[in-house]
Amino acid sequence: MNMLRKIYLAFFMLLLVTGASSCKKWLTLKPSDGIIGDEFWQTKEQLSSAVNGIYASLIGNPPGISDRSMAEYLFMWGELRADMVTPSSGATNYDIDIYNVNLLSTNTIVNWRGIYRTINYCNTVIDLGPGVLKKDKTLTEEQLHAYLSEAYTIRALMYFYLARSFGDVPLKLQATTSDDQLQQLPKSKQADVLQQIVSDLKTAEPMAVFNYSSNDQNKGRVTKYTIYALMADVYLWMDQYDDCIAACDKVIQSGRYGLRTNRNFFYDIFIQGNSTESIFELQFSKEALNPFYPMFSTNKRRYQAADAVMEDIYTIDYVNADSVDYRGDNASLVSASNAIEKPIWNATQDASYNHWIVYRYADILLLKAEALNQTGRGAEALKIVYDIRSRGHALPATDRNPGPSDTDLITDFILDERARELAFEGKRWYDLLRNAKRNNYKRLDILMNMVVNATPPERQQSALNKYKDYNSHYFPIFSYELSTDKNLEQNPFYQ
Repeated sequence: MNMLRKIYLAFFMLLLVTGASSCKKWLTLKPSDGIIGDEFWQTKEQLSSAVNGIYASLIGNPPGISDRSMAEYLFMWGELRADMVTPSSGATNYDIDIYNVNLLSTNTIVNWRGIYRTINYCNTVIDLGPGVLKKDKTLTEEQLHAYLSEAYTIRALMYFYLARSFGDVPLKLQATTSDDQLQQLPKSKQADVLQQIVSDLKTAEPMAVFNYSSNDQNKGRVTKYTIYALMADVYLWMDQYDDCIAACDKVIQSGRYGLRTNRNFFYDIFIQGNSTESIFELQFSKEALNPFYPMFSTNKRRYQAADAVMEDIYTIDYVNADSVDYRGDNASLVSASNAIEKPIWNATQDASYNHWIVYRYADILLLKAEALNQTGRGAEALKIVYDIRSRGHALPATDRNPGPSDTDLITDFILDERARELAFEGKRWYDLLRNAKRNNYKRLDILMNMVVNATPPERQQSALNKYKDYNSHYFPIFSYELSTDKNLEQNPFYQ
């Protein structure tokens, strides 16, 4: 049985243990079949199944459990508020409202239930997993620690998405396995959530493995390098640049990863998957299709690339037809139709298997470049950017030619290159916000320019006024959560 099938089947076993979300409470995971935790957490096989269930919650969308798969949320949260994606003919009113900078608490795109469901699965393994060591003498401490490292890391990843998307969020660190354990939690400050993320990753790192028994597990499960990649991203968000560089270097100096340099490197990374550039990716296959084909490929697709993606980000050489950015037309998108291509290369309605890449080597290099630039090491940052540009065959027209001491221009150059390299990978909004908010929003112009370039003209003035309020940069809390948890308060901008 392959890894994906084991994971997907394990999801349904985990649902038997922790239960599905109750219709009454926002973080309820109530057992519905009479199985209680003490009866399940007896063997290493059951523990392994519970850990596999965590991964399954990242890729699955079982009927009645969640309205969307996790990968769909990660795409929407990372792209829809930015400037590279626009609604298409199949867009919902919710999609259009986000594009129009008209965010409401009733918009289902801001529903965080699936994220907290996965967090609860992680909490369950963290709370109940250690007890298996006493009950099953064939479970080694090393195996237990490896499982715990996966739970801590994915919990940290989920909270990182929440903190960047909502700002202050409830911090739930104990498992909920029955209605007797229900808690109505207030929000914790974003800074406290970020500190908890760092704590989780520091706890996970010494317990994590370097290698599993197969390549798909090395790319589809948490390793030490997954932790280092996430640490780098978190530290950069927190403006801890030396820590970010150190975490990046642990990936870079491992010798395990590298840039794919063949002309068709997109095939290796996004169709074949699990390439030497990949660090961690959600593994889709025939057992669990990704959600992207209907989103991007049908006549009623929901989203397409903005016109500016080809015209301004990759640019077009009208004189030399052979002068093309390898990552642009017929790679990330199809210029003739603005169809988004990267997540669905070679996919069909019944065979949409492309993985969702959470971290890959080029991302880590550019994170390091950003941190280097903020520490006065602009020349080193530019060396990395030009290496990425060379691999991608970036066009000369997109070279800003910054001097090594021009921190702001290098910042803009790195942002541009991240847009070209990581187009439609769920990174763009977080990249823009991270750079805009730095040094007490010294670069608010990054978001303002985005509004001018991406928002419909009739909406621009309203959007500009909204973005002047820093609280508007985070999502509202979904109205259902407010109605079921009386300790929650709506985010300030939406009160």
